Amino acid sequence: MTAAATAHLAFDGSGIDGSLFSAVTGFARDTKWLNTPMELWTNLGLGVFAVLMVMGWWSARRRGTEAMTVALAAPVAVLTAFAVAEVVKKIVGEVRPCRSMPHAYLVDACPAPSDYAFPSGHSTVAAAAVAALFLLDRRLSAIAAVFALIEGFSRVYVGAHYPHDVLGSVLLALPVAYLTSLALRRWATPVVATLSRGALRPVLAAEPGA
Repeated sequence: MTAAATAHLAFDGSGIDGSLFSAVTGFARDTKWLNTPMELWTNLGLGVFAVLMVMGWWSARRRGTEAMTVALAAPVAVLTAFAVAEVVKKIVGEVRPCRSMPHAYLVDACPAPSDYAFPSGHSTVAAAAVAALFLLDRRLSAIAAVFALIEGFSRVYVGAHYPHDVLGSVLLALPVAYLTSLALRRWATPVVATLSRGALRPVLAAEPGA
């Protein structure tokens, strides 16, 4: 099947909230000074969530085995949510806005026809980080939530996703990441406790008084 045929058979999501998408991309057209910063943020901004998880791990070294288990579970929860989103993306097969609405103002380059839109992978990572950090440190989770909102908006601003792609990723990522972290906290805590008494202790636990 050709790329054009693949795009033709894919689901067209412009009928759901195409007008809202156009409003946001119209704002992008009127704020061209913001285009480059938003395009940089939409990809590089994901590093903020990695930094927040590292901060959570560092803090967990002083808070005991259960906290450390949750800290180690955070990236696993994010990857799990992302993997589920990728499966959903292939099942739904929603064509990107750049193909459904080619006359819209687009900051981002149009990806291959087989790179579907729903749900947003970037927003999935952001929302999953919020959920994973919630069990570890509410303050870090709140900070992550602010950056996740910016990330979600940026995906629509650059023209990569419809608003419902972002919303769908949040509704998917939050429970998947939260339940994954919860399960790992229950099942993996004994393993982390054992490892923290061995050679990995400096990584898993801070020395008393440190």
